[in-house]
Amino acid sequence: MLKQNFQLKLGQKLAPQQIQLMKLIQLHTLEFEEELEREIEENPALERTENKEEETYEAPSADLENEGSESIDTDFDVNDYMYDDEPAYKSTSNNYSADDEEFDNQSLLTEGQSLYDYLLEQIRLANIEDQDLIIAEYIIGNLDNDGYLRREIKSLVDDMAFSQGLYTSIENVTDILVNYVQKLDPTGVGARNLQECLLLQIEKKVTADKSVMLAADILRSQFDALTNKHYNKIIQKFDIDEDDLKDALEEIGKLNPRVGGNYDTQTITINNEIIPDFTIKVIDNGDKPADVIPMLNSKNAPTLRVSHEYKEILSTYSHDKKSKEHKQAALFIKQKLDAAKWYIDAITQRQNTLMQTINAIVKLQKEYFLTGDDKSLKPMILKDIADITGFDISTISRVVKSKYADTPNGILYLKDLFSDSLTNDEGEEVSTKEIKTYLMEAIDVENKRKPLTDDALVKILKEKGYNIARRTIAKYREQLSIPVARLRKEL
Repeated sequence: MLKQNFQLKLGQKLAPQQIQLMKLIQLHTLEFEEELEREIEENPALERTENKEEETYEAPSADLENEGSESIDTDFDVNDYMYDDEPAYKSTSNNYSADDEEFDNQSLLTEGQSLYDYLLEQIRLANIEDQDLIIAEYIIGNLDNDGYLRREIKSLVDDMAFSQGLYTSIENVTDILVNYVQKLDPTGVGARNLQECLLLQIEKKVTADKSVMLAADILRSQFDALTNKHYNKIIQKFDIDEDDLKDALEEIGKLNPRVGGNYDTQTITINNEIIPDFTIKVIDNGDKPADVIPMLNSKNAPTLRVSHEYKEILSTYSHDKKSKEHKQAALFIKQKLDAAKWYIDAITQRQNTLMQTINAIVKLQKEYFLTGDDKSLKPMILKDIADITGFDISTISRVVKSKYADTPNGILYLKDLFSDSLTNDEGEEVSTKEIKTYLMEAIDVENKRKPLTDDALVKILKEKGYNIARRTIAKYREQLSIPVARLRKEL
């Protein structure tokens, strides 16, 4: 059985099996299912079963003699491979599957084809010559996660000449970018800046609508005034009234500044569901305090066993002490059986690690799961969970990475539960998420014609008992992707 934790000393390296275990711990449910299927396919001694009943096998003698000068270590006990009981993790884990009952919250996160692959599929269906196709594919390969081409065209021309021996011109690459790449879906992809991205989208709206036409004109000739919210300058430039400008700004607000951002880490939502790795249930106990119960998705705890067929083959070969071929076959089978046994133990360790981690998180954040209010979140860092579980901080980091929980308040990314702390005027430690919630609430209700400055926000939070510096307010505002007061101004 594997140890429950790996406490590494400075400079100590992980063994290959430990590295593999760490990778297993880091996988979310779908990735784990794919990894499991690969392992079962590669190791015929490992198989999945829904039947808990196991047959019993007579253990043959496994003392195979070495022959000649060739040394083959075949000292093993076939009994070691006879799994007659249910695997430990099936009885110790609190399992749950999306198939056991319907989710209270039906929203599902999805992932699938990457933006890069999606664009390649389209460009390869376009009527484009061979060399131009190579250039178009190279351009697509240089787009960032938001779908922008941030590199200079000249740099692409130089790179293709040096790395691929393909000599072209700035004019030709620009022509392919504009006439092919920028015509792909999603509209706005391949833009070299925000202005071009928005223009590509607004220009695709073939309409005589006054507000759409005005929006396009503003984006073409008054983009700087728009980004700086110099609305009076725009009104004077186009000789329009405030209502006309409002309608145009509404059309601009419908545009997407990050057309590749819908493809989370460059993935498009097409096929596969990312099923939450955990479910958090709140049990109402009437007059008594409610219970918060974390459960592990049972897709993470498959029933595995060592193959009956392989055990029978091993039993047969282990009786033959004379045949060199049979001894080599027995050694091969032993290696596969060892790998299968280790993998089952590794899965047990994965389940135990995941469950201990989620239990610790629920213990610290019980009030949040009961209320769903961000203000109920307690300060919590990775070390807090490591101290409770006894696991290394790096192990906790791997557990929460890419993991989701289905809660009464929706599907939650586990890392969003972690935050630093500040001390309020009463000397209590509060989560920075609590402060950010108050910050967002203040900005949500501000007068948009005269938005709150950072200094004004400092005063509001100070009244609530949070003595925070203006630079800290600015930092939190930037983390929340909230622009400065000037850029929040509306008509």
